Amino acid sequence: MTRSISGEVGWSERARLPRTVELLIPVGLFSSAAAGWWWSVRMADDMTSTHADGSMGGMRSMPAMSMAAFVVGWVAMMAAMMFPAIAPMVRLYSRAATRGRVAPVPFFVAGYLLVWGAIGVPSYGAWRVLADPLAEGAPWVGRVAGTVFVVAAIYQLTPLKSACLKHCRSPISFFIRHAGTTTNTPWRAIRLGAHHGVFCLGCCWAIMAILVALGTMNLAWMAVLSLVIFVEKLSPRGEQFGTVAAAGFAVVGVVLLVAPSSITTIT
Repeated sequence: MTRSISGEVGWSERARLPRTVELLIPVGLFSSAAAGWWWSVRMADDMTSTHADGSMGGMRSMPAMSMAAFVVGWVAMMAAMMFPAIAPMVRLYSRAATRGRVAPVPFFVAGYLLVWGAIGVPSYGAWRVLADPLAEGAPWVGRVAGTVFVVAAIYQLTPLKSACLKHCRSPISFFIRHAGTTTNTPWRAIRLGAHHGVFCLGCCWAIMAILVALGTMNLAWMAVLSLVIFVEKLSPRGEQFGTVAAAGFAVVGVVLLVAPSSITTIT
């Protein structure tokens, strides 16, 4: 037996949840992710809507969107991209929640989403600046995107990225180090979820910066980057895969820096 999140001895990493809970955790997370994808597809459709004169609205039709609407879409996108990868963490937390020793799972998940929701605010500012130039294929925005890709490639190989990724890849280690008695009320559970969200942000901020640099609601790149995040966090060879992803980012970045007009091809 190991010490529980609430500081009591009683549940272990191998303790089994009731079968209904075992099923509901992945179903809930993947359903939320599916809803996030649905909402992202709707927003992407709006961004590529055709005007009455036959011209494509593209991203140029979107600057009137309010910050609140953008942040809602951003949170939905984060749920779509992140929830499958955090399923093991949520499942571990649920083992304690089903025994009444910590606050219910939604409080933990809410804390996680609060972190990514906050990141939606600066992302909105970047989107407002980049939307029209991306739609026009301006060379300077291709160079900006190329620089972001190169920075992301470098960050993939840094000790900070590795440290944050280890917290994401080892849920039990995260709880042992950071939970203590901090999850026995809803507010404390939210704080713990936010704490985990900060590590996740430290792991994935550069990948999300790529998405922002490419126009945010780019479904193809959302799918590619979601796969990178999922494999990095859950595959036994996730860290090695991260190195391969770094090489891929570097190649795309160099291409964009050398030929910035190619931004229209990859977006």
